[in-house]
Amino acid sequence: MRTIRLRWSSIALPVLLLGAVQAPDGRRITDTDLFKFVWAADPQISPNASQVLFVRVNVNEEKDRYETQIFVVPSDGSAAPRPLTSGRNDRSPRWSPSGKEIAFVRTPEAVDGKSQPAQIYLISMDGGEARALTNAATGASSPVWSPDGRTIAFNSSPKPDSSSSAQAKLDSIRRGADSTLKKHVSDVRVITRAQYRWNGGGYTDPASHNHIWTVPSSIGPTGALPTMRQITFGDFDEGEPVWSPDGSKLYFTSDRNFEPYYSTTGAEIYAVPAAGGAMVKISSIDGSIGTIAISPDGKRIAFTGAANAKPVRSYDQPDLFVTDAIAGSTPRNLTTGYDYDVEGGIGSDQHPPRAGNGGGVIWAKDGRSVVVVTAENGRANLKRFFIADGKIDSVTIGDHEVVSYTASADGSKFVTLVSTPVNIGDLYVVDAMSPRSSPRQITRVNDALFSTLALSTPEEFWYNSFDGKRIQGWILKPPQFDASRKYPLILEIHGGPHTAYGSSFTHEFLWMAAKGYVVLYTNPRGSTSYGQDFGNVIQFHYPGDDYKDLMIGVDEVLKRGYVDSTRMGVTGGSGGGVLTNWTITQTHRFAAAASQRSIADWAGWWYTADFTLFNPTWFRAAPWEDPKDYAERSAITHIANVTTPLMLIEGEADMRTPPVNGGEAMFRALKYLHKPTVMVRFPDETHELSRSGKPWHRVERLRHIVGWFDKYLQHQVTTVYDVR
Repeated sequence: MRTIRLRWSSIALPVLLLGAVQAPDGRRITDTDLFKFVWAADPQISPNASQVLFVRVNVNEEKDRYETQIFVVPSDGSAAPRPLTSGRNDRSPRWSPSGKEIAFVRTPEAVDGKSQPAQIYLISMDGGEARALTNAATGASSPVWSPDGRTIAFNSSPKPDSSSSAQAKLDSIRRGADSTLKKHVSDVRVITRAQYRWNGGGYTDPASHNHIWTVPSSIGPTGALPTMRQITFGDFDEGEPVWSPDGSKLYFTSDRNFEPYYSTTGAEIYAVPAAGGAMVKISSIDGSIGTIAISPDGKRIAFTGAANAKPVRSYDQPDLFVTDAIAGSTPRNLTTGYDYDVEGGIGSDQHPPRAGNGGGVIWAKDGRSVVVVTAENGRANLKRFFIADGKIDSVTIGDHEVVSYTASADGSKFVTLVSTPVNIGDLYVVDAMSPRSSPRQITRVNDALFSTLALSTPEEFWYNSFDGKRIQGWILKPPQFDASRKYPLILEIHGGPHTAYGSSFTHEFLWMAAKGYVVLYTNPRGSTSYGQDFGNVIQFHYPGDDYKDLMIGVDEVLKRGYVDSTRMGVTGGSGGGVLTNWTITQTHRFAAAASQRSIADWAGWWYTADFTLFNPTWFRAAPWEDPKDYAERSAITHIANVTTPLMLIEGEADMRTPPVNGGEAMFRALKYLHKPTVMVRFPDETHELSRSGKPWHRVERLRHIVGWFDKYLQHQVTTVYDVR
């Protein structure tokens, strides 16, 4: 592990002890409380730091959907938030430089059952109705005001020119030869790329690209929409634009490889004149670049990125870089001595399911430092990194996750969206100039609900694994816990595998505890927020020693004496599903298991997932080149060892872990072996089922998982899973 060389500020910061208002004698949380949850998302502070915009996300239970609306709240907390827009799908609010207008994205209601593309709207802070600014044929997103407030840059795709597409030309040739095809419009896809579909996005259109456009920010007296102007062109996508301070250029990231899966490099930084013209490559690393930010004087760019190692690693920990804002500049890594995840987060099932998060890299007004969120040991907080000497200061500290954040124009105030194990997320104002002052809470979006609930608080603990590695875990006990009793236990395994559990709100864990289970969740080797070596140690050994870390964690809890070792269950999704499948092929200690969105056959998954493993990250070679390795690490190879009753949760539109190589394979094999198993399939749901699937599907998923454990761990009678 890299040596950590930090020079911390000597100023003592107050620890943020943040949570929701609770009723100690209140009722236990339920599965359907999801319908009452409210999420704050994408906070944006006004230029004068007096007000904060955010997106309020709620569930419309009747229509089984999420709705988003923009709210505004005083930054001093002197009044409750109030709605600013009236739409039901409004998001991405952005202040004009004057603070007098807001640009935002709205998806209009469907017309005659036909969905409408999202457009950019304007609304005055003096009142009045929102007005459309764009009429992009394919929709508009990511509005960014120019420094003078006269122009808005945004992303959109040009309307496809059907006459110029390869398919159209092929159809034309065929029609000329066969008169029966003259009125036929083909829906056949000609696939030429190894990555041709994405989980949640469906099939990609190789002829459609996300480009940068600009539009004047004023609407004429006649109400006619201003003319949009396309700034970038070509066969590649451009990311969200960033204006130079003088308004002359637009910076962006773009991966300009036709087949990027053959390379280990990714997005690079480019610039284009704001008036249009030739784009220029500014900088790149041997790796991929994430968020970019331009310094106040326009001379430097700070960005996050993951640099490649030689040889290739499974996990490349993200770092913070700075480079000159001129063509061909060489970046400098500011965090070579900081062995944690820059711009990292914590896994949860209750991040805002719509409207995104926000944050990125934020420059101080004097250009001497930047602030960005980092993940350390299951927590996520804001850190300040000084450009000159690499000194690091904490902007926030505490056992929580800073999910998103925004800063005032002068960098004196930050607004953070903070989630804790007992609070989904609220907004807090942090005075960056007075680090001893306590953060000021300005929203309480779930207090009406949470004031009626009694929620358990997790107990953090650390333990030594078989080889001495320190593993962090948490134990969540049922409300009104009685240490003299024996409780059933559920082991929760996170996905990724390169992600982490930690100090963030997770409805699934809290409801399991409310149902009478002790819930154990840990961060075995391979998890993020513990350093580069800890994250990458599972390369070519996944699953493997991470499984041992999990079992030793279970043993540590059993030592406490309040868990019934004969009534233990195990579950996890994605990479957690991989390890759930693996666990029940290696041990018989669990009385039930629920594997979600999993992989059981590595070779099959290699061929069918939405992304590729053409580089030696998880496996050294392709399946036909090293079939033994793929087979040995596949749970399906060891299926005959399984005696644990297994539930399999699958999203039928999951392209990340296609069911055929996960749950379907396990289910069919266990049925052949006459072992107790059931598969629960969710129509139209992607790999994001547990986090942002349809509200009712999320509730039903919880009910089935806990229902399975109730049957085998609580011995509750049910016929739902009987063969019919």
